[in-house]
Amino acid sequence: MAHQWMERLLTQVGTRNESERASWVKLALAKIPAGARILDAGAGEQPYKSFCSHLRYVAQDFARYDGMGNGKGLQTGAWNQSGLDIVCDIAAIPEPDASYDAVLCLEVLEHLPEPLLALGELSRLLKPGGQLILTAPFCSLTHFAPYHFTTGFSIYFYRHHLPLLGLEIMEAIPNGNYFEYLAQELRRLPQVAERYANEKVKKRELLLIGVLLRMLDRFSRKDNGSSNLLNYGYHLLARKR
Repeated sequence: MAHQWMERLLTQVGTRNESERASWVKLALAKIPAGARILDAGAGEQPYKSFCSHLRYVAQDFARYDGMGNGKGLQTGAWNQSGLDIVCDIAAIPEPDASYDAVLCLEVLEHLPEPLLALGELSRLLKPGGQLILTAPFCSLTHFAPYHFTTGFSIYFYRHHLPLLGLEIMEAIPNGNYFEYLAQELRRLPQVAERYANEKVKKRELLLIGVLLRMLDRFSRKDNGSSNLLNYGYHLLARKR
């Protein structure tokens, strides 16, 4: 009931994390020339495969997550990876150097115990001039546990490490801002309270959440750089030198 009430709120603040990422990824993929070979690294259920119909698409994942994980934190409940082309460690993909014109790696790095090894492998697989389309959380709750090793990555992580791996950052766009992130978690509060405090949010408290969400929406509309403090994550486009 609380979830349905939250959905009826007039404001959409705190709900655009996934939709903004999908819009950016769709535009980035549309710019890749038709017929180019692309690797979707850590593809999971391949939610972006439909944006790659003009490309030669290859999906890779380690295929161990089943949707249930260890039952801790946020889990999906079910997970279908039956359509993968390559099942292997993302840091050791059995393909020759410079095999791909582009690599897609979306919301994967936080699930890797050694993200720099994986980024080095993706750089190895790219042809000179090839593109890496990359997203990962700036800050994230525990999800897909036990395969959750890092809560997030700042822009300074990418600026430091990607050039060392032979990757030039062409675009780095923050997704959301401080106010949007707070609103996302405020919307999650009723479910978290019921699960971890064994108590439902009261009706008058739902009204208070509504007031706070409208306040955050107002601040977000006037935002002037709070993404430097907190955001959902960065959308990065990098080119192999």
